[in-house]
Amino acid sequence: MKNLSDVLTEEEKATLKLRTLYQGYGYSQFNMSKFEEYDLYVRNKDFLASDNVITFTDTNGKLMALKPDVTLSIIKNSKDTDDSLQKLYYIENIYRVSKETHTYKEILQTGLECIGKIDCYHMSEVIMLACKSLQSISNSYLLDISHMGIITVLIEELNLSSHEKKLILKYIGERNLDGIKKACDAHSGNKAICKVLITVLSSYGPMDTVIPVLTELCINGTMKLYIKELEEIFEILKENHLKNIQLDFSIVNGMNYYSGIVFQGFISGIPSAFLSGGRYDKLMQKMGKGSGAIGFAVYLDLIQHLSPPPKAYDVDALLLYDENSDPKQLTKAVQEWNGTGQSIQVQPTVPKGLKYKKLLQIKDGRLEIVDSDD
Repeated sequence: MKNLSDVLTEEEKATLKLRTLYQGYGYSQFNMSKFEEYDLYVRNKDFLASDNVITFTDTNGKLMALKPDVTLSIIKNSKDTDDSLQKLYYIENIYRVSKETHTYKEILQTGLECIGKIDCYHMSEVIMLACKSLQSISNSYLLDISHMGIITVLIEELNLSSHEKKLILKYIGERNLDGIKKACDAHSGNKAICKVLITVLSSYGPMDTVIPVLTELCINGTMKLYIKELEEIFEILKENHLKNIQLDFSIVNGMNYYSGIVFQGFISGIPSAFLSGGRYDKLMQKMGKGSGAIGFAVYLDLIQHLSPPPKAYDVDALLLYDENSDPKQLTKAVQEWNGTGQSIQVQPTVPKGLKYKKLLQIKDGRLEIVDSDD
């Protein structure tokens, strides 16, 4: 009999693994429409990966859009709760402009959201599931974690203008330490804080190595709380025996939406982030919700960059026939062969490039093996 893995695509295999993983931790699947009112995306365009949205006018005259994002739809339909959490995962197609082709593309995306009273355990659980999501695809992975709170504290201490903050954030994302120093010098800002910021960005590495450095650099009580949050998360991640996790403060997702832990996941062989997420309480507040929230998305379309193991055969057997062949005999032969759990293709001639294990034909009413790799 054929194994299930023999007939599934790489995207389908990944989807099955991730669905099993998320359900194992009590997350329920969230299903939604393929489109939303366009106004939802206009009001939150800074949260989107691209301004390009496919729109159409519904029969009632409303301007609608094919979903470029899933998180906004989940927040829109979520309920505020004081004492419990909504744990949801999704497997949905979204519609965005491809970074590779620069044309619109239907992209398969999965991910999860944890909404409600978020505490240290649930932040750690989501990060742990992000790590396990990467593990399910490849053992050659890396999860980079940052904390927007720590970066925000340091930037606020620099007393920069709005324009200068945007410039500094740009340099942080590029890990352009020289640019940060020059921007601070031009502003005549707090040189000591600038030095702390540069040291934080330079301290890329394992959590147990970087956290002590952060502790020494701590400038106030707020930053101390954020460092303590990282310490608590690190302890829980250690209990799960997770590896390949680093602190990287150059990850600066939108400060208007993300308010704490942010992270990105990478897999060897894939040229961009395969997973992205974080805590987005500010987005919840902007959409009129009082709950906290943390989640991530997995970009399954990027699996195409991973070379699947070469298939030994496209089909177990190739059955050739000619104009004199009896269709009933062909049907019977196919049924018998399929009954053994093997695949068979019927053709009048051998297709160019087709790899088969056995070559069959019907002769004198009997199925004969003409050629075989066995």
